[in-house]
Amino acid sequence: MSDFGINEMCSMQEQLQEKYKDKWEHISPEVGKNKLLWMIGEIGEVIDIVKKNGGTRACENSETRKELVEELADVLMYYNDVLLCYGITAEELKQAYTEKFEKNMKRW
Repeated sequence: MSDFGINEMCSMQEQLQEKYKDKWEHISPEVGKNKLLWMIGEIGEVIDIVKKNGGTRACENSETRKELVEELADVLMYYNDVLLCYGITAEELKQAYTEKFEKNMKRW
């Protein structure tokens, strides 16, 4: 199975945005805040699943795990909308992530 990367996710999200352009908010920096708020709501749903079921059940019970993964996919969809809203590329994200990783590796 191949990796599922940021570029592929953003491309899929662009397709969704195009399909629902008459129903959804248009992608723009001004809409970025709304997308972040929706993403936080989805993160809350992920937290609720783990809080309600516990970490072990969320990992081992197939129905709970399916629900957890689905909610995490929702988080990633809004995350990719945020990237699109602010025009953040996979290359920019990789550079920032790598720099942050290196900084954290030296932290303690």
